[in-house]
Amino acid sequence: MRIHLGELPMTNKKKIIPIRGMHCASCAQTIEKALKETPGITEANVNLASEKAYVTYDSSITGENEVIAAINATGYEARLETKKTILKIGGMTCASCAQTIEKVLRKIEGVVEANVNLASEKAVVVYDPQTIDYETIRKAIEATGYQVLGREEGSAKYEQAIEEEQRKFNEAKMRMKISWAVTIPIIAWMIPEMIFGIAWPNMTLYTIGTILLAIPALFWAGKETLLSAGKKVAHGRANMDVLIALGTLTAFITGPATFFSPILNYAGVSAMIMSFHLLGRYIEAKAKGRASQAIRKLLELEAKTARILVDGKEKEVPVDEVTVENIMIIRPGEKIPTDGVVIEGQSSVDESMATGESMPVPKNVGDKVIGATVNQRGMLKVRATKVGQDTFLSQVIRLVEEAQGSKVPIQEFADRVVSYFVPAVLTLSFSALVLWLIFPDQVSVVTAWAQQFLPWVNLNLGVVTLAISAFISSLVIACPCALGLATPTALMVGTGMGAEKGVLIRHGAALQTLKEVDTIVFDKTGTITKGKPEVTDVVPVEGYSEEEVLRLAASVEVGSEHPLGEAILRRAKDGNLELYSGEAFEAITGRGVKAKISLSSPKLVLVGNRKLMKEQKVDYKPLENVLERFEREAKTAMLLAAEGKIAGVVAVADTLKDDSVQAIRELEEMGIKTTMLTGDNELTAKAIAQKVGISRVLAEVLPDQKVKEIQRLQENGETVAMVGDGINDAPALTAANVGVAIGTGTDIAIESADVTLVRGKLSGVVTAVKLSRATFRKIKQNLFWAFFYNAAAIPLAMLGLAHPALAEIAMATSSVSVVTNANLLRRAKILLSSQNTRR
Repeated sequence: MRIHLGELPMTNKKKIIPIRGMHCASCAQTIEKALKETPGITEANVNLASEKAYVTYDSSITGENEVIAAINATGYEARLETKKTILKIGGMTCASCAQTIEKVLRKIEGVVEANVNLASEKAVVVYDPQTIDYETIRKAIEATGYQVLGREEGSAKYEQAIEEEQRKFNEAKMRMKISWAVTIPIIAWMIPEMIFGIAWPNMTLYTIGTILLAIPALFWAGKETLLSAGKKVAHGRANMDVLIALGTLTAFITGPATFFSPILNYAGVSAMIMSFHLLGRYIEAKAKGRASQAIRKLLELEAKTARILVDGKEKEVPVDEVTVENIMIIRPGEKIPTDGVVIEGQSSVDESMATGESMPVPKNVGDKVIGATVNQRGMLKVRATKVGQDTFLSQVIRLVEEAQGSKVPIQEFADRVVSYFVPAVLTLSFSALVLWLIFPDQVSVVTAWAQQFLPWVNLNLGVVTLAISAFISSLVIACPCALGLATPTALMVGTGMGAEKGVLIRHGAALQTLKEVDTIVFDKTGTITKGKPEVTDVVPVEGYSEEEVLRLAASVEVGSEHPLGEAILRRAKDGNLELYSGEAFEAITGRGVKAKISLSSPKLVLVGNRKLMKEQKVDYKPLENVLERFEREAKTAMLLAAEGKIAGVVAVADTLKDDSVQAIRELEEMGIKTTMLTGDNELTAKAIAQKVGISRVLAEVLPDQKVKEIQRLQENGETVAMVGDGINDAPALTAANVGVAIGTGTDIAIESADVTLVRGKLSGVVTAVKLSRATFRKIKQNLFWAFFYNAAAIPLAMLGLAHPALAEIAMATSSVSVVTNANLLRRAKILLSSQNTRR
């Protein structure tokens, strides 16, 4: 199954839309179905755990407003996460100036609201940060001929997100407290009646009292649940709230009904059901907050302000006002505001937030730095290279959000079940009511047997009471929430954990496929090795010196971007060799390079492997023994020829990454076959493979043949992950079942693969596989529990074996246990065994 995502068409846009009012899996399904039926929407995933819709739409057919309208039409509330900024405007002289700026701002896509005040000379702009940034707004204003003199204040996205999450949590807590404030007295009042049959002070006052106390629990604390149920019914839909509302209202009505018929008073039980329901919601909100804390942590990392040089003087500005090419001043202990390059100073930087690497990284002039990392020692001057949505941190946040909004294949079955779940529960509950009323003797056979050891089962209550009790219990014991939360909560925790350890998962399907991988193919240079080879040996033939061979080779490799060529150039530079001038430079893929070098007269000089020499009819046999010796030593040998005659050989060796041997060993112990794919000759490749412990070698593979090799492995029935640099290996990464890009910080193309390893170490591959397996263990546990619970609980409730209050406790426990179990994923040991031991 190929899961790599291609580029979106130019008219396609992605939007993440927060939604209020979702309480169960069927809510998410209702919205998702409505979105998919909206013209122009090409993809829609609604995540109950994050309470967001992840929508891809064709902007030539539909727009943002239509997407939001489609959600609102289902009875839920869609809203955009907006930013508010106040700008100081210069150059306004009259009311028409303010109107001109206002009109321009309101025409910009992404601006939600714009008000310009002439008297205060300020513009208040509310905008969607997913669509535009501060820089776009500033340029739009200045294009009208006015000046933006700076921002007075701003509201950071993460602050809004934290406030919104805290608001939800506080509301859930308040509703729960109100409900239990009246439910506890009800329980205290009901105990003597339930155990001893004594209604204090008498049955009439007891009945009236429980009814009155139940009112605030249902209609004040539970108002949101009842209103939500009403909206769904009005829209011809049903969800968890409909089940709770129907159950609690039926139970409540029995209170007044006891004055007119011989049934049991369940009014107090209705308050208990609502209280346990709200308690479950409160615990669930707390647990979901923990599940989504990865993105919140990332958002909190952003620097709020930056010190930049303006006309040679330091000026502190909000980080959103930093533009590309601004020079930033970062003192020890301060966060680096945005991505950039060091132009002055030296220091060490804590990059653990980006790479998971605990050791500080030395930084000197010319080194790249990542925004939000912490400068530790010296003062640095950094030139900003990326700002706003283009920064490394913004890309990581976007990637994690998209991964959490995606679905995994295993979820499809659960979604199909959920779509029929609530209607099925309603049908079964009404069936239980009817069966108890019509066939009480037949239905009560099991109940009579259970009465011996279940104290709450009492067949003497009367047929109508037993029927109502079974009806209420069947409604409230069912739990679509457990089914709906089983996968997304585990996915949220898993992708968040990955981001914290420098493993970025691009899509949920990648996480599922990664656990099924039985073969991992590694590119050699820069993946298994450090990618910084060094010249180890120079062997000239008679008539040439070592210095001359190196000088000729370096003269041909001028301008080369290949690591081997760069190694030769570095060695020549270290030896202060003056290079020859040349022309007609040509790189020959998979073979080497050639150029005409100006000696006494222009001469054709070749640097490359045996294939190149054979094609150019150069006899290299005198050096064959030397070549074989170097290859057995795991060195890459490059032959040098001038004017058709062999001149010498240059050997280059690339050192293994520190954790390569241990990572490969651990992958093999996990039952995964490791394979090295390289253009090196077989002797060299096997020598390196033997050093690192790789079990299979595919050598002398040209870059354009890598895809065919991956496909050949897949044809043999292997599920293949390809690990490469994400840039040179892009076609092979795409061809593999899972593409894993490995790099360091800002050097890596984050969206080039399904999984990105930011730290640039092979231990990240082990972490990714362990994370995938651990996440899917949790998903399977959650789905098993959700299906098993509902399959067992509903029939028990229909048979009258579950008291309505106990049924609601079971339901609340079920959904909470799924979210709690997902959070237990944080305890999983996903690092290399030695790293897990250290921690």
